[in-house]
Amino acid sequence: MSDAVTALRGRSFTGMVTVEDAGPVGMVTVRADLADETVRAALAAAGSDLPEAGGLTWSDDGGTLWMSPDEALILCAADEAAQKASALARALDGSHALVADVSQARIVIRLTGRDALVREVLAKLSPADLRASAFPVGRVRRTRLGQVAAAFWFPAEGEAMLICFRSVADYAFALLSNAAAPGSDVGHF
Repeated sequence: MSDAVTALRGRSFTGMVTVEDAGPVGMVTVRADLADETVRAALAAAGSDLPEAGGLTWSDDGGTLWMSPDEALILCAADEAAQKASALARALDGSHALVADVSQARIVIRLTGRDALVREVLAKLSPADLRASAFPVGRVRRTRLGQVAAAFWFPAEGEAMLICFRSVADYAFALLSNAAAPGSDVGHF
């Protein structure tokens, strides 16, 4: 089997902040009633504790993002996604649920640098309120990034992670790189 590559193939850009391909990331989407105890138990048994609404659980090994009342996105090592999806599908057999490995359909981009500048780069492209008081570490937001659907979160101060569809990877990377161009800060934060 060949090594997994992303649509960005390891690309990075350094300006006000660093914008970089986060590499292959396993992503498993679970569509179900997230308030259902059977669903919560299956997620917990798979090592994916469900966060509160609008939140995330995060560690060096991955995490779980609350995407909506009926959707969670599990992030894991790329080579674990198929097995995790299969195990969850078995655990939820008989429940009104959909489990799918969406790793190849999406990409993850990481932004790092001074927290105010990371937030400013995203604020140039998204209508989301990115003040730390409105969007603290540990929250996830589905929104628009320019003309594309995206979700992003801050796993730590000075670091943002962004997910978008693989088909718009080049566009998203170019937008973020342009917004992070040296000398382009506007002092918003």
